[in-house]
Amino acid sequence: MAQSTDEMSLQMLSAVSNSSLLQPGFSLLNFDGHVFFFGQKGWPKRSCPTGVFLLDIKQNELKMKPATFSKDSCYLPPLRYPALCTLRSNAKSDEYQYIIHGGKTPNNDLSDKIYFISLVSKNSKKMTFQCIEKDLGGDVPEGRYGHTISVVHSRGKSMSAIFGGRSYTPLAQRTTEKWNSVVDCLPSVFLVDFEFGCCTSYMLPELQDGLSFHVSIARGDTIYILGGHSLQNNTRCPNLYKLKVDLPLGSPSVTCTILPGGISVSSAIVTQISDTEFVLVGGYHSDNEKRLVCNTIVLEDSKIKIVERESPEWTPDIKHCRIWFGCDMGKGSVLLGIPGANKQLISDANYFYILRCKREEEDKEEELTTQICSQTSSEDPGDSTPFEDSEEFCFSAEASSFDIDDTDTYNEDDEEDESETGYWITCCASCNIDINSWVPFYSTELNKPAMILCSSGTGHWVHAQCMDLSETMLLHLSEANVKYFCNKHIDLNKGLQTPPKVVHLKKQPMKPLRKKKTMKLATSTKKSFLRRLFE
Repeated sequence: MAQSTDEMSLQMLSAVSNSSLLQPGFSLLNFDGHVFFFGQKGWPKRSCPTGVFLLDIKQNELKMKPATFSKDSCYLPPLRYPALCTLRSNAKSDEYQYIIHGGKTPNNDLSDKIYFISLVSKNSKKMTFQCIEKDLGGDVPEGRYGHTISVVHSRGKSMSAIFGGRSYTPLAQRTTEKWNSVVDCLPSVFLVDFEFGCCTSYMLPELQDGLSFHVSIARGDTIYILGGHSLQNNTRCPNLYKLKVDLPLGSPSVTCTILPGGISVSSAIVTQISDTEFVLVGGYHSDNEKRLVCNTIVLEDSKIKIVERESPEWTPDIKHCRIWFGCDMGKGSVLLGIPGANKQLISDANYFYILRCKREEEDKEEELTTQICSQTSSEDPGDSTPFEDSEEFCFSAEASSFDIDDTDTYNEDDEEDESETGYWITCCASCNIDINSWVPFYSTELNKPAMILCSSGTGHWVHAQCMDLSETMLLHLSEANVKYFCNKHIDLNKGLQTPPKVVHLKKQPMKPLRKKKTMKLATSTKKSFLRRLFE
């Protein structure tokens, strides 16, 4: 195999203590050269309710600055391992928006929704986005993660194609031991028409096994699918599929061709360095073997060419670590992360690098012109083994900064400490509510546990679930104007209660004789006595 000699540079970043939102499964959005982080751990806090941050590299430090959404935006939950791509009005348009489909919520639920994010205003101090949720009909793909979404253009029309991924075992097939186990989604190709909001699924004979964490690159009316991991067979076959989508006036058609020259890899990252050239880095050969080889992918004349290229000088830490993860930053740059050494004092300390796949002068001269990596699993973060990894990662950088002036910088130290106050307190000795593992218990809960005020003393809040309250009782207490006492204070409250008031029967008093009548009676009695005496 021929080898490309383009130089790649690797720059190490130093860790900081207040960027713990970064973890495997995150995504990066590139708008006008500015990189935004999406897919944090846990639900967004008040200081950044959107959960989207600008990554500002300045003065040897990477700061996370909250981004804002327009008032007409919908709510966008933080999603890990979603499918993500850019959508342009046409193949040559400079304006674009991001499409986000699926992914895991902080409660480990799988989303089946699709969102559009676009930049609506920009100045030196603030960038504002608009987020719109699109309603779909027809063969709507189930909630999943580790899949891809790509946009194809044919005959002046555009559609997106969704393929692969993993989902939870259907309810009818679950057992107690494997309740939250995941399986490969069926190898169907879903075409989504955003103009009418309808989905159509296609089963192609060439696609036999479900795939996840594969690479997908789209150009024109063609999508190339490379690598991927099959859970059913636990294999990473050297797959290379060519999907061709035709969009005539009638029904669309999808054809698939199996091509030679594929690569056995999962969770690889793709970044675009020119109009027709991409670089493939990272990923895994197997569960315990990273892929340190890099490749150049060239798309020309409806053909794909994959050649090995000279890899950067990987550091010993990268060579010897078991897992690595990352995401495409755009413009030929990739953000890579590896877990820190176990001997470090900070348990979530990790090492981060910026990998530049083209020379700096080329980066300044050339702007990104076509659809870059067409899915988020190629930008995907994370490896094929610790998908349920809940570690957090933090970083800073020694790199040229983006062109955004100082704005309000996100700092977790500024947040209200929710471990002591708020919804994530330890409300009692038997409290088992944890922000990292909590899932809704009551139908009224969304992203925070239900709490109720104990009226003992000055009052304190407790989790309704820890108090073993039924949903009926919880609703009754919330609607009724009564005091509630938690399990710890209910006995004390009974001892201090005022005895119930005894209702006494009212007795009718005897009516006293009137004074005048009493005097007449006394006089009559006296006369009668004297008469008897003298007789």
